[in-house]
Amino acid sequence: MKVLSGDVGGTKTRLAVFDVQHQGVRALAEETYPSGQYDSLEAVVREFLRGRSLDFACAAFGIAGPVRGARVQTTNLPWLIDAAHLASELGLERAYLLNDLEANAWGIDALSEEDFFVLSPGRPGYGGNMSVISAGTGLGQAGLYWDGERHRPFASEGGHSSFSPGDEREVALLRFLSERFGYVSWERVLSGPGLANVHEFLTEFRSSDIPEWLAAEMAQGDRSAAISRAALAERDPVCVEALELFVHLYGVEAGNHALKIMATGGVYLGGGIAPKILEKLKGPLFMEGFLNKGQMRSLLEAMPVQVILNDRTALYGPALYVDALGV
Repeated sequence: MKVLSGDVGGTKTRLAVFDVQHQGVRALAEETYPSGQYDSLEAVVREFLRGRSLDFACAAFGIAGPVRGARVQTTNLPWLIDAAHLASELGLERAYLLNDLEANAWGIDALSEEDFFVLSPGRPGYGGNMSVISAGTGLGQAGLYWDGERHRPFASEGGHSSFSPGDEREVALLRFLSERFGYVSWERVLSGPGLANVHEFLTEFRSSDIPEWLAAEMAQGDRSAAISRAALAERDPVCVEALELFVHLYGVEAGNHALKIMATGGVYLGGGIAPKILEKLKGPLFMEGFLNKGQMRSLLEAMPVQVILNDRTALYGPALYVDALGV
């Protein structure tokens, strides 16, 4: 089966045509496009197909936003995507829309052992539901429930649930973000923009000045990337503290999500940020945040926790979803 598959995010849109066989995928063509430079998903797909002769009858797209009635208003893009309209415009038999984290969850089946880094082996053998949490442009969450024979992914918008502080510094962070945004979700903290928010808070909280070299790097491009680089190189103490607080809170919310869906089958960290800060995730801060759940600590200790290293997982997922439908 040949499927046009897409991973549609606020920053970039990745498209590929895959030949899918037995939960394996082989790319026949693949490209990445800057999402903000296009006014619709149809425009991106037309750009991808221009000059290509590819034989496929259906398409599926993982999209950052809640999918309802085969339609989605993207969270970080001004795109309204309708599956029926998309199929008609592109001359396809069918088009399917999935939440991007649901797509990420479907893609796990296409990965091999080297596509993961184990943060905690847990106690394998329990089976059951699995959790996926991914910090990137936003904060995505999804689950995979065990139906007795296989795992079935399902979508969630848990990243937009209310941020909850755990100590006085985090209470101050909540107040700082509340003054700016009103409602404060976990995504305001655990995302690329979230790291920049945390850094801005700590700069004020510590009455610190941003070094000229860091201000210049932040002005030239991605603020969060500049903060992360400075933290990993230990060039600036506020950047170090910002990334360490980010990692701790990532663990806290990963543990929250794991408890809510009883993820005894395992917890997966996806998205673009986790592999880039893997050295920090290997330290104690993430797992301390993950496990610090009072009398539920032993339950969380039994859950395997892994980082997904393959950044194409969410691109594989929509194609595997179509394959599972048997269309």
